[in-house]
Amino acid sequence: MTDDLLADFVREPFTHAGRAHAVFRSGSGPAVIVMAEIPGITPKVAQLARRVRDIGCTVVMPDLFGLAGRDPDPKAHGWTGAAMTGARALAHICVSREFTTLAAGRTSPVVTWLRALAGHEHERCGGPGVGALGMCFTGGYALAMATDERLLAPVLCQPSLPLAVTARKRRSLDISPSDLSTVQQRCEAGLTVLGLRFRGDRVAPGERFALLREKLGEAFIGIELDDGAANPAGLLPPHSVLTEHLIDEPGQPTRQALDQVLDHFRARLLSVPETA
Repeated sequence: MTDDLLADFVREPFTHAGRAHAVFRSGSGPAVIVMAEIPGITPKVAQLARRVRDIGCTVVMPDLFGLAGRDPDPKAHGWTGAAMTGARALAHICVSREFTTLAAGRTSPVVTWLRALAGHEHERCGGPGVGALGMCFTGGYALAMATDERLLAPVLCQPSLPLAVTARKRRSLDISPSDLSTVQQRCEAGLTVLGLRFRGDRVAPGERFALLREKLGEAFIGIELDDGAANPAGLLPPHSVLTEHLIDEPGQPTRQALDQVLDHFRARLLSVPETA
């Protein structure tokens, strides 16, 4: 692939409580917040956003880190360029106070901004509510955003925080106890949370999905794929279910997982009559 100019998206600023980030918007219909994995809004993340848009949703991509549209594949910019792309995103994350990477049981400060963005987009786009899809570094953000009753369709794709550096952290979530309690109450009232990972992924460990099942019960639908289902052309071991390791062909397990995510958004956002 090459860099994506994102020409079919409109870039706009969004500010809340003194925090400002650009967002890329496209489409019409109920809003879905698509949060990029490291190193940012890559061409494959943009492709995923377009798939969400094409089912009849307004897709909104917050530009939280990295260089939007930049292709991290060494074939695009060489190994030096690929390393710089990743380093730029990591440097921003490491120095910013918006992101919590190691602490378990803590909601990252940026989630407050994301909740405000979701509320803003709901008012703007209408519909029964909003969807949220987080991946890797942002995977758990979709869960923490679900304290807001307007968030109807959370998707956690390979949630990787807190960093799984100890046995305790592998069985931990990046959400505060009070926020988790609110989400649990919403799950008891009918909220469904979708999660995706490869079984051998140590970055998004199986213990984390076990904890999600324990905390959320039947409201958590965990999709766990064999590592052999991952696109062998991926640069890293099986991890990014819907982007880097997606095989976008009918019958492929990763494509079936993508279709299940899209069906989740359809069912929660497009098939529910809007209430007065």
